[in-house]
Amino acid sequence: MSNARNWFLASRPKTLPAAIVPVAIGGALAETVNGFSFLPWLICLVFAVLIQIGTNFANDYYDFLKGADDERRIGPKRAVASGWIAPNSMRTGMLVIFGMAFVTGCMLVPFGGWGLFVVGILSIICGIAYTGGPYPLGYNGWGDVFVFIFFGWIATGFTYYVQTGSFEFNHGSLSGILWIFLAGSVPGALATNLLVVNNVRDAPLDREAGKRTLVVRIGRRFGIGEYVVMSVLTVTIPLFFATAGKLPGCYLMLLTVPLFVRTIIRLNTAVDRRTYNSLLGTTALLLVLGGIFFTAGLLI
Repeated sequence: MSNARNWFLASRPKTLPAAIVPVAIGGALAETVNGFSFLPWLICLVFAVLIQIGTNFANDYYDFLKGADDERRIGPKRAVASGWIAPNSMRTGMLVIFGMAFVTGCMLVPFGGWGLFVVGILSIICGIAYTGGPYPLGYNGWGDVFVFIFFGWIATGFTYYVQTGSFEFNHGSLSGILWIFLAGSVPGALATNLLVVNNVRDAPLDREAGKRTLVVRIGRRFGIGEYVVMSVLTVTIPLFFATAGKLPGCYLMLLTVPLFVRTIIRLNTAVDRRTYNSLLGTTALLLVLGGIFFTAGLLI
């Protein structure tokens, strides 16, 4: 394969909607209160995508070093473990991408103050600490929490903040910061489901590599239950915006229910590579559809 294609695949393009969706929702929330501003929204989008790619590179690099990726892996191939990219090159690529994210994040300071500088630094640190460092989050059962908070509350909330200057959301009978957290929970739950599928699929190898995900710690049934809970959150939260917020377009989220149900049933019985990879693709599709329906629902 060409070197450019190797790096493209290493960026895991199918995971990038996890970064795009919360920023889209944050922009839609701002537009709902007549506060949308294109430039800070665009900077947020670029920053989130760079953090996602940098985290993917770090995951590829550190999982290889820790032995979590080998020839027995049944998920999509990883660049370093497959020999497409040398470990040192991947480490350099990770640092370059996070450097670009740092520069991009600094561009948000004029829109939201120096507090955003701190948020940006913490985002980069957590991206590396997800699988690297002395206490890797993903190896100690904190991966789900990190994904939910960063790709949910932080990405959505701060995208809204840099446009409106506030975390308060007021529309219809909805009022206060709680609604920004609830809105952010939708992309957070959708992104967490991607991780859950990976963790359920990789549990045997993760256990051998010392990667103590929640599925490894508690069991497969917990992982499936977590997927169900995240799916329910994804569908029900927009219904509150539809009713109390007088945003009936959010009822569009109900269109995802049949696909969620089908995916949960298949996850419960999945055992082979083909099924798990299909489930990962379907969960990624649900992330995109959920993001489109919720964003559109807030705007129409």
